[in-house]
Amino acid sequence: MPELSQDAERAGAPLPFGVAEVTGPSMVPTLYHGDRLLVHYGARIKPGDVVVLRHPFQQDLLVVKRAAERREGGWWVLGDNTYAGGDSTDYGVVPDDLVLGRVRLRYRPRRPGRRSPLALVGWVLSAVRPVFSARSASRRLRAR
Repeated sequence: MPELSQDAERAGAPLPFGVAEVTGPSMVPTLYHGDRLLVHYGARIKPGDVVVLRHPFQQDLLVVKRAAERREGGWWVLGDNTYAGGDSTDYGVVPDDLVLGRVRLRYRPRRPGRRSPLALVGWVLSAVRPVFSARSASRRLRAR
C-alpha cells in the first residue's frame, strides 16, 4: 500500500526540502491520490502534523500519515481516512529515526480535459494550499 512515489527521497540535497507525490487514499480528505507535497525534511514534529516516514516493515517504502501523538519509542501515526488502514493501528509506534519530515504544502495538478474558464478558476483557487496541523482533530485521533 504505497503512499508516496519513490522519487520523494532527499538524496543529499543541499536544501532540507523535497517534493513527493501521494498515491493511495489513506489521507483523504486532506490529501488525494496524485497530490504533490512539499516536504521539510528534518523539521520538528508535533502532534497533528502530516509527516513523511519510512514504513516500519518495508523501509524502502515511504508513507504519509498524521502524527497523532508521542509515545514511548516514537510516534503513533494515523491516516485521515479511517477506512483505508495502513497506519499505527497495523504496525504500532514508528521510531523517531523513521520519521523523515513534515509536509508543509500541498499542490494539486490540473486534471486533463478540464479547460473551461470556470474549471481553470476553480483549479487556481484550490491548487496550492498549506498543510496545517489538525489541532481540532486531536481528540478524534487519540480515540482511535
